[in-house]
Amino acid sequence: MSIENKPSRNEDEYFAKQDAELMKAHRAKLDAERASKARSVHFMKCPKCGADLQEQDHRGVKVDICPECHGMWLDAGELELVGRGDEGAVGGFIKDIFKGLRAK
Repeated sequence: MSIENKPSRNEDEYFAKQDAELMKAHRAKLDAERASKARSVHFMKCPKCGADLQEQDHRGVKVDICPECHGMWLDAGELELVGRGDEGAVGGFIKDIFKGLRAK
């Protein structure tokens, strides 16, 4: 075997580095796909019982309510919307919520 056909150490290192970079990129792609799938499975699901959440409007604020366990969730910023109104509006909002829960 001649020396010309034998891969040099630099070539081996180059291809090993190429393979490592390809594997890293493939792993990152698979991780992103898994995260996306997991997120879509949990979207608008009750964190307590897993039922589908239903969005309802209470005095201009959208709340997510679980029809199974009657849990209620506010998205980011929605609690501040409740607090922006006068004290009567906040009290009315809370009364509406409890009235809706008791009816179920």
